Amino acid sequence: MDKSKRPFLKSKRSFRRRLPPIQSGDRIDYRNMSLISRFISEQGKILSRRVNRLTLKQQRLITIAIKQARILSLLPFLNNEKQFERTESTTRTAGLRARNK
Repeated sequence: MDKSKRPFLKSKRSFRRRLPPIQSGDRIDYRNMSLISRFISEQGKILSRRVNRLTLKQQRLITIAIKQARILSLLPFLNNEKQFERTESTTRTAGLRARNK
């Protein structure tokens, strides 16, 4: 049989179903830090729905819970690692200015 006349064959790859990130028993709440922290990036940003594999309703509830936790100071608004780097560099430059005088 010629290649052009072959019927379309489906690939035989097997897909493994991923488990949903939130089980039915999990409560989406601002106090549930172990659940909320899974949906925040290292920089402190809320991850997108595609990355989280959440439904629209779950993503909305997670976003509200994260924002409530930030307002109540349970979570930082952003990761402060960059801020510490800036303070170190300013102290060094202040020391150099003092030496030059």
